[in-house]
Amino acid sequence: MELRHLRSFIVVAETLHFGQSAERIGVSPPTLTAQIQELERALQARLFNRTKRSVALTPAGEAFLAEARATLEQLDRAVHVGRRAGRGQVGRVEIGYVGSAVFSGALQDQVRRFRTQWPDVMVNTNEFPNEKLPTLIEEGRVDVAFIRSPVAHPPSLASHIVARDRFCVALSVDHPLAMHAGKIRPAALAEESFVVPEQVLGLQEVARRGAFTPAVVSTPGTLVAVLAQVALGVGVAIVPSVLIKSVKLPDVVFNELAGPIIHSEVAALYRKHERSQTVRHLIDQVVASAPRR
Repeated sequence: MELRHLRSFIVVAETLHFGQSAERIGVSPPTLTAQIQELERALQARLFNRTKRSVALTPAGEAFLAEARATLEQLDRAVHVGRRAGRGQVGRVEIGYVGSAVFSGALQDQVRRFRTQWPDVMVNTNEFPNEKLPTLIEEGRVDVAFIRSPVAHPPSLASHIVARDRFCVALSVDHPLAMHAGKIRPAALAEESFVVPEQVLGLQEVARRGAFTPAVVSTPGTLVAVLAQVALGVGVAIVPSVLIKSVKLPDVVFNELAGPIIHSEVAALYRKHERSQTVRHLIDQVVASAPRR
């Protein structure tokens, strides 16, 4: 049994006229008759009662008509979905991110615009440690990652900056420097204990400028965990300045650092030779975006 048998049967069932049906399908009446006979042999059932003056569906034909129509409708849906998937209009995208991508708004902005453009694509988002995301992309478990750069990654991956800010210092509300009127000099932090966030670059530069070796007491991972420890007085932290506007946490204050700005960036990381057209749409969107500030 082939699809042409189903299509021919449906046309005959709708017209109840073999001559008209043959013309509509574009075959000769004997060819159409042969196709219906082949279908009846395959089903081992008579589908039409046919006389010289009339054609009528048998009970078996009526039952088979409903299923034949449903089969072709399902096939049409499958073909439609397959074509849309090939164009990247449906499918699935796995996004990984670090917490600061959320605080910067870069993640929300990219996901919101992508969902507006491609509403039938399923978008999954999960938070991961910064340093693990390149491996997850290589393994195919993540398609696009929003990281706090720089992060070492293999040459098979590429990145694009989606947000820029600067580093500042987070302190507990009762810390002696919390009420400091001006910007805090790096050297003033020489004797402090440090809680390290997902990106250590800021602390390393502060320590270099202040000519000291930082005393790291904790590396809890996420920015929320870092700020919780700062609030509890475990230590101070060098964090992205985006937190100044986006986070209001009891017992935590943020101060600017004196001297030249220590830049901090959020970047999208992705496979250079992405094969999925669906994922490619997101990458193209990211690459066309100007960095948020």
